[in-house]
Amino acid sequence: MTREPLAEKTLLEVQGLSKRYLADAPAVVNNLSFSISESEVFALLGPSGCGKTTLLRLIAGFERPDAGEVYVQGVPMGRLPPEKRSIGFVFQDYALFPHLSVWQNVAFGLRRLPSRERRQGALEVLNLVGLTVFQDRKPHQLSGGQQQRVALARAIAPGPKLVLLDEPFSSLDAGLRQATRDEVRALLKSRGIGAVLVTHDQEEALSFADRLGVMRAGSIEQTGTPEEVYGNPKTPFVAQFLGRTNLVAGEAKGRQVETPLGCLALSQEAYGPVLLSLRPEGIGLEAGTEAEILAREFKGHDLTLRVSFLGREYLVQESPTCPFYVGDRVRLVVRASAVVVGRGTPERVKADSRA
Repeated sequence: MTREPLAEKTLLEVQGLSKRYLADAPAVVNNLSFSISESEVFALLGPSGCGKTTLLRLIAGFERPDAGEVYVQGVPMGRLPPEKRSIGFVFQDYALFPHLSVWQNVAFGLRRLPSRERRQGALEVLNLVGLTVFQDRKPHQLSGGQQQRVALARAIAPGPKLVLLDEPFSSLDAGLRQATRDEVRALLKSRGIGAVLVTHDQEEALSFADRLGVMRAGSIEQTGTPEEVYGNPKTPFVAQFLGRTNLVAGEAKGRQVETPLGCLALSQEAYGPVLLSLRPEGIGLEAGTEAEILAREFKGHDLTLRVSFLGREYLVQESPTCPFYVGDRVRLVVRASAVVVGRGTPERVKADSRA
């Protein structure tokens, strides 16, 4: 397979990776390619069943691809077993050994070293994650967040340049999840370790990753920084999956577009029938008679309202001090440029909106 020259500081390169479990079934991973740089944190985001975990297992070597190759620092991994790839893996359920102590779990990846060096290496990593005091405890004697840090310590103890994280925060409660994410990210950055995080949690991907890729049906639909992908989605699926949005059909005329909400500014030049994404925070409310508030969702830091206008519903995000309530008549005011996520005939636009 022809391969593009490797970038100078590329850590992981996935080229044309495919995996199919049944000959007559769709590919779980379908000709997928992406790369990450050294010390970069990259998140793979997508719904359940889109192929995220299978992709991670292909990179780790737990599954063999039908086609394609994985390169780490330019070295092809295809013929190497998992233990030879120098890739750390943190499983969703942590997969700690229940009969071993905390330090013994961490030392498991250092078993080629003499016993004294194994223990010393394990304790050094445990100190990084703040768990030295629990070194002699068994996993069942730890909280979920502590178990997660032990699993991370075990993954980084051998000194890998790359760590794969399979939804490692999903079993933690909301308050602990944010704190643990922050600790893990800080540790990865301090050690210069690149990471690929698999998650279905949009907030997690946006806050944890330097860049992210949105997956759908075995392929990556879009990659970029969290700000780029959220602010400029390329497809209806990306727009809808990465946070809430309003999909609106319109007729584009350069940098403006005619829509049911009036003539709006476009973030990019376009012509003809288009499908647009308008985030709820890009629409505001004023006193008026044209629309009616159907629902009001107070979330402390902001307020989401469902508003009926000309026979369809729109999501609007306002400040918590918004004075309007269910049943009030209002006017919708678009405050942000619309983003094109689909082009074509009105029929094609409708089909895209259901994608």
